[in-house]
Amino acid sequence: MQVKETHIVNKNVTPKRLQEYGVGVFQRISTKSALKKAIKKKMILVDGLIASTATFIVGGETIVYQHLRENENNTRLILKLDVVYEDEYLAVINKPAGILVSGNGFKTVANALAQNLQKSSATDAVSPQPVHRLDYATTGLLLVGKTSRVITSLNQLFENKKIEKDYFAVTIGGMDTVGSINSDIDDKPAKSSFKVLESIVSDRFAYLNLVRLSPHTGRRHQLRKHLLSIGNPILGDATYYLTGLQLKGKGLYLHAKSLRFQHPVTSEKMFIESKLPKKFAKLFPDQLNL
Repeated sequence: MQVKETHIVNKNVTPKRLQEYGVGVFQRISTKSALKKAIKKKMILVDGLIASTATFIVGGETIVYQHLRENENNTRLILKLDVVYEDEYLAVINKPAGILVSGNGFKTVANALAQNLQKSSATDAVSPQPVHRLDYATTGLLLVGKTSRVITSLNQLFENKKIEKDYFAVTIGGMDTVGSINSDIDDKPAKSSFKVLESIVSDRFAYLNLVRLSPHTGRRHQLRKHLLSIGNPILGDATYYLTGLQLKGKGLYLHAKSLRFQHPVTSEKMFIESKLPKKFAKLFPDQLNL
């Protein structure tokens, strides 16, 4: 069955392209890429006309999103999430390894958010939606929007590089104490910086390093590709590894540890962090409290 969702644009809105305005307007369209897909599939109408990426929103328009109703059955995903922070407008959860953030599958973080978070009482409340991604094998902090306005604002903060993310990883081999990696990924500029916090001798890998990582751009698999490019792949990486130095069965040693950003509603400076997974502490017990 086809479903039509309607949104009336405020008459006083600042003019902008639909692909900028429409992120977060509808529950199932929480990212710019999802909006572009919906536009490409001709699922978005503006004042009765099929929208394009060139469509401009100037105020007062009626936007209709038409899609097929999701399959409804009695199967319900039961997945307990670790909620690190939550308020009326947003939340941060600690994503476990081995689960997709979102997608067409049944078992995703996105599908489990509603059962783990309190419904917002804001007038523009929507089903909670992740506003960025973490790889299937990566653990750590995931930022979630709970209202249409906040989802849009958080996407803009990411786009304008106003959200700082720090990751921790265990890498293989001897490496410099600090450094930056500037090499293109998929023909696009990419930059990551790193700092080694501790190194230990390993019979199999020569050295294992606990490393703090900061991505300055947001390319797909950026940290994993960058570290492999300098000869220090992340321990447990099943895709980006050096021949003979692949650790199997322990998962990827990459954790999104902290987030810094300005709250889009309260303007409070937010700093949220999580503990390192236990498998990190087993290798580096002196860093247990990080």
